[in-house]
Amino acid sequence: MKRLLLFVLVCSLVSCSVRETPEFVTVKNIKVLKSDKKNLTLKGDALFKNPNIIGGKLQADGIKVLVNGNEVAEVSSEVFNVPSEKEFTIPLLVDIPVNKVFTDKNLGSLLGSILTKKMEVKYIGKINYKILGFSHSYTVDETETVKIKL
Repeated sequence: MKRLLLFVLVCSLVSCSVRETPEFVTVKNIKVLKSDKKNLTLKGDALFKNPNIIGGKLQADGIKVLVNGNEVAEVSSEVFNVPSEKEFTIPLLVDIPVNKVFTDKNLGSLLGSILTKKMEVKYIGKINYKILGFSHSYTVDETETVKIKL
């Protein structure tokens, strides 16, 4: 109750209006940042639009990463400060052990990836938004085909 009262008071003092939560648009630009014999580092950008004059905080926690249909890792991020009245991205970085991608279990998809030099990467999970005691979760379910260098 105190938080709600504080929120109303702050908005009244600065004549702000929180019209809506920031809009989650998509995850884009999924790519391999680096690869070596032990790890692949993938990066995707979660794109948001914030129409409000106040920000808030976003955190990606427990977003699963699937490569060619097989779960290989989870993304967790630092808390990200949301800018007011802007379009912005938060980076979704993940290190994936190569032995999780290239296993006997997914031999068929591995051969397909080697021949086409592409792999299908899927981010699935939730990104949480918080502001003055209010919270909202965004569902992430995005797939992109990523070029790989062998």
